[in-house]
Formats: sequence, structure tokens, C-alpha cells
Amino acid sequence: MGNAKWPFYEELDFCQTELGELLLRRRRPISMPELWVYEVKLDERFLMSSLVHDSEDELARLSLRRLEGQQWRVLVGGLGLGHTAAEVLTWAQVEALDVVEYLPEVIEWHQRDLVPLAAALDGDERCRIVQGDCFQWIRDGSGGSYDAVLIDIDDSPEHLLSPNHGSFYSEEGLVEVRRSLRPGGVLAVWTAGLVLPHFLERMRRVFGTVDAEAVEFHNPLHHLDDVNTVYVAQV
Repeated sequence: MGNAKWPFYEELDFCQTELGELLLRRRRPISMPELWVYEVKLDERFLMSSLVHDSEDELARLSLRRLEGQQWRVLVGGLGLGHTAAEVLTWAQVEALDVVEYLPEVIEWHQRDLVPLAAALDGDERCRIVQGDCFQWIRDGSGGSYDAVLIDIDDSPEHLLSPNHGSFYSEEGLVEVRRSLRPGGVLAVWTAGLVLPHFLERMRRVFGTVDAEAVEFHNPLHHLDDVNTVYVAQV
């Protein structure tokens, strides 16, 4: 679509993955013709957009602002377009950031410089991107202990990208995460939609005090207001 001088749509990558058909595209909305909006779909499921990433940014802010001291080690589960990781790297106290992404195809987008934040992440020596199962990474203690673990992988504990992820959101799985945290460390979990009372209560049984922060944002393309939830627990 479009023309050579002023394209309005580009399919940057399309591939079959272990989780389904993955599409990375960018387009210029009619209402914002000078702006490229990057979007990711898995099968027919819309995953993310570069235009609306308020809650991904807040996932980092709501957790890191609770930490004290210096030389923080942070784990981000899920790379995507890189917004949460990029926000983590704006904090000078962060000494090391591990980003664990399950799909090698997503990592290749960054290696091939197909997404806007690729250079920022690759150019920061504190950032290490690892291909693997983040939940297994935590269970195995592969990265050692962390000051903050930030999870943005599934839509919610009830809407999983893979049924294998379910155990992470169980009480036993949350106990494993707690073991991976340093004293004063924080677990933050992003979910779509409003707070899930039963998941909040489950987190409280493991961590004690847990906050469920609603992140409201406006989608200018669809002229809609929406809300995500970030659950934040501290050791």
C-alpha cells in the first residue's frame, strides 16, 4: 500500500513461531501521517503498539521507585518492542539489566534494527538480552538474585500466551520469585484490564502487602480510554 515516496504500510517481518504466526508491521495512521506506528500481532491477537506504551513504562517506574541504594540488578521478562527495558535503563542506579525473551524471532527484530528502540538497548552495556523461558530462568536461578523482577509476558494469569505459564502465577510460583529477590526487592506484574481480586489475594499470601496500580491511558487511534493493572509486591 502507499507509494515509494510516501509509504503508509510496511510488513517488516512475518514468521511462524512456536506460539503461532508472528507479525511485525508499521503504518502511518491517516490522522498522524508523519508518524510510524509499530505493531505486533500473534495469530489474530493484537499484542502491542509503539504508540501506546504507558503501562509498559509504568511497570518499570512503579517498581523501581520503591528501591533504595545503588547498583540495582533488574530482570525484565518479555522484550517485545523494548519499552519496559528502555525505561529501566533511564535509571542511573541500574547496574545490570537482564531481558529474557522466549521467541528468538523477537530478539532478531532488535538485532536487525527493525524496531525503534533497538539501538538504545544494544548501545547500553548494562543491558543483556537472553533467549529463553523467563519463568524457567527464575526457577533455575540462572541470573542469580535481583532487586527487581518485572513481568510483561501474558495478558493476565487467566489469559496466557502458553498454558505452560500457568504455574508461575500459582502460589508456589510466586514463592520461587520471592526467593530470587534480594532484601527489599520488588516483583511487578503487568496485566491487561482491571484488577483480578483472586490474583491480588494470592500475591498477598506470599508477599504480604501488595499494591494493584491501575494505569489509565488514551488510545488516540481508536479514540478510546483503556486501563491496565500493575501488581507490585516488595520483600
